[in-house]
Amino acid sequence: MKNLIRPALTLLVLLSATTGIVYPVAVTGIARVLFPEQAAGSLIVQDGKPVGSALIGQNFSSPKYFWGRPSATGPQPYNATASSGSNQGPLNPALADAVKARAETLKAADPENKLPVPADLVMASGSGLDPHISPEAAQYQIGRVARERQLSPEQLRLLVEQHTEGRQWGLFGEPRVHVLKLNLALDATRP
Repeated sequence: MKNLIRPALTLLVLLSATTGIVYPVAVTGIARVLFPEQAAGSLIVQDGKPVGSALIGQNFSSPKYFWGRPSATGPQPYNATASSGSNQGPLNPALADAVKARAETLKAADPENKLPVPADLVMASGSGLDPHISPEAAQYQIGRVARERQLSPEQLRLLVEQHTEGRQWGLFGEPRVHVLKLNLALDATRP
């Protein structure tokens, strides 16, 4: 029995050290050398302080800011520890009610806007954390933000165009606007 326990314990300690210490330290070190920004959390830093991550949306509810996609995480929006979709299908009445309530909130915040509400402003993303909206969703909000900030719509259109990212590598995905970066630029236009 002693001949079986000693090799088993030795192997347990060796594999635990390898998979629990050596491998994670090596992978983290390689990531920090090859991908320093991503390994640090893809943080967006302003004035030396992190204000958010480029990978996780922020909850903007003030009418003077552009709003992002609704978050399906609850009870706190954009909670990365609760990342998941709502799992509500297209025939689920709860989804229809949520979409209707979100559309009504958008219309109440900007009653003069007669444009159709873009889908990404009323439908949560699969993860509930999406930091981007479509350029159309940003354009939809220009009137409200311009009135609240007393800026010209043309100035905001230019700002949205400057913060519109193209397809990844020119092939994948759709053009998109990073809401946090756009709102930080918006704050910089008028302190």
